[in-house]
Amino acid sequence: MKILIADDHALFRDGLSMHLEQIAPQAVISQAGNFSQAAKILEAEPKIDLIIIDLDMPDMKWEEGLAQLKAKAPGARFIVISASEDNRNIKKALEQGISGYIPKRSETKVLTSALKLILDGGTYLPPSIIEHANAGLFGDPNEGKAKGKTLTPRQSEVLSYVAEGMSNKQIAYKMGVSEATVKLHINALLRAVGATNRTQAVIIAQKMGLI
Repeated sequence: MKILIADDHALFRDGLSMHLEQIAPQAVISQAGNFSQAAKILEAEPKIDLIIIDLDMPDMKWEEGLAQLKAKAPGARFIVISASEDNRNIKKALEQGISGYIPKRSETKVLTSALKLILDGGTYLPPSIIEHANAGLFGDPNEGKAKGKTLTPRQSEVLSYVAEGMSNKQIAYKMGVSEATVKLHINALLRAVGATNRTQAVIIAQKMGLI
């Protein structure tokens, strides 16, 4: 596995790199101090599996920087680990298809659990974000309920596991099916709620009152 960390604080990058080496000893980790450096690394090595970024880097607006990195590494998964807990930034980042948003103030054990979950193919959203979604932060909490959309029992079951942040492997074990079958159920779930990724599906499902 190849991981790229982009953060303008060298001490944080080094600390996170050491933490990741303990969680995933086989990982090859690169570091960048801003979006531009990260883009150059991706030009030389586009097959990065996981990209971890801070939103507040000085060389460009994070929306532009994230879009550039996603274009250069379309197959990579993205995690935001940021001091910013601005609800508007969180919403925008989720809409761009990140696999997790981890506040920098998170306790070490929470950071470890979140990283392990994401490395295993799951998604991570801090409880506060889910609470805000329920409260209508990301739009009208009743939006979508009037549309009359329903899920099949299997889709509802998969949704509940996705909302818990489980990986495909964990969901397959729970359901007693193969990972390939889980992927098919998740793709069907995404289509049913109009989402493009697992994280977005949870937020939309919250709005629709499905979970």
